[in-house]
Amino acid sequence: MSKKNLKHLETIKENIDKTNALSQEEKSDSFKRIEEWYAEDKAWESLMAELSEISPKVKTFLADLGLI
Repeated sequence: MSKKNLKHLETIKENIDKTNALSQEEKSDSFKRIEEWYAEDKAWESLMAELSEISPKVKTFLADLGLI
């Protein structure tokens, strides 16, 4: 996960924690979703790294698509 994305998710988590507009249950649900986004992003990052190692052509193709 990029540092920018990680910082953005951390900021969201901090703001959710600070707000009084959400119940504890809503906050908990929000934190779970953020953790899911983080896990999905890490999995995607791992997949792209694995694919880019297959061959230079695959790496070029993924880069052209803006995926790596």
